[in-house]
Amino acid sequence: MSDLTPQSETPTPTTDKITQAARETIYLCNFRVSVDGEWLCLRELNDISLTPDPEPVHEDQIEMVEKMDPIAIERLNLMNMAKLSIKGLIESALNLGRTLDSDYAPLQQFFVVMEHCLKHGLKTKKTFLGQNKSFWGPLELVEKLTPEAGEITASVKDLPGLKTPLGRGRAWLRLALMQKKLSDYMKTIINRKDLLSEFYEPNALMMEEEGAVIAGLLVGLNVIDANLCMKGEDLDSQVGVIDFSMYLKDGGHSSKSVEGDGQITAILDQKNYVEELNRHLSASVNNLQAKVDALEKSNTKLTEELAVANNRIITLQEDVERVKEESSYQLESRKALRSDSAADGQALGETRKQLKEETLLRLDVEKELEVQIGMKQEMELSMKMLEKDVCEKQDALVELRQQLEDLRAINQHLDHLLQSADASSKQKSEVIVRMEEKINQMSGTIKQLETSDKHLVKQARNLNSAAGKLLQLQQ
Repeated sequence: MSDLTPQSETPTPTTDKITQAARETIYLCNFRVSVDGEWLCLRELNDISLTPDPEPVHEDQIEMVEKMDPIAIERLNLMNMAKLSIKGLIESALNLGRTLDSDYAPLQQFFVVMEHCLKHGLKTKKTFLGQNKSFWGPLELVEKLTPEAGEITASVKDLPGLKTPLGRGRAWLRLALMQKKLSDYMKTIINRKDLLSEFYEPNALMMEEEGAVIAGLLVGLNVIDANLCMKGEDLDSQVGVIDFSMYLKDGGHSSKSVEGDGQITAILDQKNYVEELNRHLSASVNNLQAKVDALEKSNTKLTEELAVANNRIITLQEDVERVKEESSYQLESRKALRSDSAADGQALGETRKQLKEETLLRLDVEKELEVQIGMKQEMELSMKMLEKDVCEKQDALVELRQQLEDLRAINQHLDHLLQSADASSKQKSEVIVRMEEKINQMSGTIKQLETSDKHLVKQARNLNSAAGKLLQLQQ
């Protein structure tokens, strides 16, 4: 079959509708399984022309589907099944209102659909035990691309009872869903098609745009809380068969779940709000860090003010002692005045007034002294905190200096090794020069031997010819 290509140069509304209907239809053997809201509508293709249908099937649509690539039809079927399973899982989980477990049927069907999507277009690898076709290999790539996935991979490898790559892949999908990172991990591996080409055929679902659509749909699963126990579950020998009975209904029924769509929209809006709130919180954290830096600067000023306050407290204490001495002196003078005559009553009244004023002044000074003492205690506490911070920073500096000394020692050792390597290379170069000189000398001697050999051969020939002539003369 050839791929789906436009029949005319300019697209018409009719062809656009037919193309959209073909993309929203799952073709299974001799049945047409179309997507109607949250349901699948199943009709036999041979009975379409005999049975009245409110939505008739166009002949152009059937011809277009017949011309489509079977692999493309498989990708569309899997994508539509993924849409239905994800939507049904989200709506049922929200209506249920509790944490999902391993026995929840829509969740089991979701994992079966994801397993079929990941298996589509896998390359078969030959091993000593036979042919191996598992999606565990592509999932292991996530650990290399995203270090956060290393925890999931390690947990899967540590699970007891998993003996096959298929079981490890199923466990990986369940752990990623519980971590609410399945969508992020799928987007990560789908964006690296150069690495996926090692495991998938070029027309596989993970290599085409349907894989990116499924990865985007998986974002909605972040609103689901799941608690899956995999220790007692046999993931190696489970049979992954899609149960279409959960999505089939009568073909004449075309109602849609508007309330479920509204709930999903509200949840997505809440998710966007939480992300915006996180951004504001990060900005406020940065502002608080700046304020902390400003407070550290102000602490240095407070130390200086603390010294000034200590000096002021000392002066106030001296004033208090002076006031006490004056008050004691006035009391003594008052006692002396009592022994005087009544004529001195006016002077006594003035001294009383002065005594009251001095006592009021003393009370004010004592209040100010208490305030200064409280400020001094606060400053001493801040000084202790600053000293503790300084000690911690000094310890860090000592560690950094030790690391610097270690690095210097390593650099010196490397310099020594480099010098020794340079000396050995110079010795080797000198030996090479000597060997080349010896080779030149040997080549010269070889040439001389060759020339002498040629002369000897000529002499031998001459002697042979002379000997032959002598033999002929003797005969």
